[in-house]
Amino acid sequence: MTTVHRYVPGIGIAVATLLLAGAAQRSSQPASYRGWSSYGGGPEQLRYSSLTQINRRNVAKLEVAWTHDTGESGDLQTQPIVAGDIVYVYSPNQRVVALDAATGNVVWTFDAKLQGGRGPNRGAMYWGGDASTPARIFAGIAEYLYALDAKTGTPIADFGTGGRLDLRQDLGREEKGQSVRLTSPGAIYKDLLIIGGRVNEGLPGSPGHIRAYDVRTGKLRWIFHTIPRPGEAGYETWSKDSWQYNGGANSWPGMALDEQRGIVYAPTGSASSDFYGANRIGDNLYANSLLALDAATGKRLWHFQFVRHDILDRDLPSPPNLVTVRHGGRTIQAVAQSTKQGYLFLFDRANGKPLFPIEYRKVPSSDVPGEVAANTQPFPTRPAPFSRQLLTKDNLTTRTPEAHAWAVEQFDRMRSEGPFTPLRVGQPTIVFPGYDGGAEWGGQAFDPESGLYYVNANDLAWTGTLAPDDAGQSGRALYLRDCASCHRDDRQGTPPQLPSLIGIAERKSRAEIVAVIQKGSGRMPAFNSLQQSALNAIVQFVLTGEDVPTDAPVITPTYEKYRFTGYPKFLDPDGYPAVAPPWGTLNAINLNTGEYAWKVPFGEYPELAEKGLKNTGTESYGGPIVTAGGLLFIGATNHDRKFRAYDKTNGALLWETTLPFSGNATPATYESGGRQFVVIAASGGKSRGPRGGVYVAFALPK
Repeated sequence: MTTVHRYVPGIGIAVATLLLAGAAQRSSQPASYRGWSSYGGGPEQLRYSSLTQINRRNVAKLEVAWTHDTGESGDLQTQPIVAGDIVYVYSPNQRVVALDAATGNVVWTFDAKLQGGRGPNRGAMYWGGDASTPARIFAGIAEYLYALDAKTGTPIADFGTGGRLDLRQDLGREEKGQSVRLTSPGAIYKDLLIIGGRVNEGLPGSPGHIRAYDVRTGKLRWIFHTIPRPGEAGYETWSKDSWQYNGGANSWPGMALDEQRGIVYAPTGSASSDFYGANRIGDNLYANSLLALDAATGKRLWHFQFVRHDILDRDLPSPPNLVTVRHGGRTIQAVAQSTKQGYLFLFDRANGKPLFPIEYRKVPSSDVPGEVAANTQPFPTRPAPFSRQLLTKDNLTTRTPEAHAWAVEQFDRMRSEGPFTPLRVGQPTIVFPGYDGGAEWGGQAFDPESGLYYVNANDLAWTGTLAPDDAGQSGRALYLRDCASCHRDDRQGTPPQLPSLIGIAERKSRAEIVAVIQKGSGRMPAFNSLQQSALNAIVQFVLTGEDVPTDAPVITPTYEKYRFTGYPKFLDPDGYPAVAPPWGTLNAINLNTGEYAWKVPFGEYPELAEKGLKNTGTESYGGPIVTAGGLLFIGATNHDRKFRAYDKTNGALLWETTLPFSGNATPATYESGGRQFVVIAASGGKSRGPRGGVYVAFALPK
């Protein structure tokens, strides 16, 4: 196994200093984190375990204990949860599988057999039941939320309708036009199941209201309107009728729960549409916000908005972490929230007071007709950003002279003015870090022993451009309006995240394409409100490139004058990032001081490493976990298929192994039969290589 020590000059700190700094914190933390019964390891989303059987001294001896091959391939992002001696996971096709925690043998499988039931789901939810009600697994599959018997996988017949909830209901809008999926778990507080969901990012879009349901019956108990209605606080920050047709402001990344206080912390995404907000003038509360809600009633206690009037898709990408820190000589229970921009914010979790100063700085205005960008945006003064903020010619790639010359030529055609620079019509704008972060959905980990907070960060540039939405009434026009924001005007997409549609007729039948458009699949939402003539015209254009007229009317309230043309990464002609490395980093931040403890490049391209270009870092999707054994475990990297263990105090690489596919998911650790296991999903979903769907569990030799 590799034992490479990597340090960044000037920011290393001694192990003893860290342990002393954390001593005051340990007494206020729960005594034990030995299980992994919910997403993030527990309701606080610490991604921390107090297990020590696997530790710095013996981690190099880890071996494969068991594997479970789902027999499917796709973008598998699930973090397993563990209850008793059962591990609960998803397959790429959203089958729910219960595995024996010690052997990986299948205990039961639930297959809803839904059309459109495919794509990433980051985890199920477990409720332990009570004297009258058996334990349940709650699983989001397509547009439904199922309640399953934890022992058998059988749907609970008296929950909702036939054992499931239809997530398109209870939103206050016509059900047929909604598209909602639970791709990240919510939170369970006493007998309440609190959920958000993923919704359309264009128009028409579904509202991202946060809802609480009874865990036994599935009855709606409360709802918080993230797009406020007339008479509700925040209504004045939108256009007059936004509550009727704008969408988004949805809590898709997952939530954290302070069980003692009875507060649920829900991060939200941007309002739709993502890149042009002329029909939602104002700051748009509660989009791009952290909401602290009374878990019993849904009443807002406090909030903080990270992006005012977002027009760059700067969703909050991951659940917050409920941490305990030392500030001003006091122990404070706090909430930490990372952002796509590469910022980390820290608040007193009781009242929302920032623990490090936040400055509101003037940002560039928009020159797009009808758009009114916010004048100022919030910037934390500490910690420093964990991703670079401004791309200049000085930090373009030098991988080869040819790649550098190409990057300079392209850069000269683009606008690059730093954070919060709005997109323009006809000229590409650099978005740095890109639309996927900075921080991404994999989440962050916190070590209560030392006060260190761990975040893997992407450090790539993407670009964005607006175009007039005036193509008329035809298959191509409808494609440009509804599909090009993901698959691009030229149908090339941004593989593997957003697939190319070129040659799709060789891969899918017409019926399959119709089903995907109507029902959605993976990241793609359902477009179930299209009239038949519009659907036929889009399908014909996607299959053949032939532009067929249609008499389907434009829906006036959601019509936009400008549209987003796609999500291209700024890559050189060979497919590598056009910016200088590092292209991804792993960071440890001391939340007591706001200073970095260590920072290392994270990931590599094997073919470049063979040529001597090592430690470049890469994009990563999936997050870390940290243990009392002194270790940080993380997969996540897109291209090298590695699963790694670092010394949590200094970033030294202690162990690594190669997975069958890239591990674009967050691992989990647990104890069963006296052995500690570390398990991760491997699928290759974000890589350019082969895909699968395998869970791999590691343990020390018996």
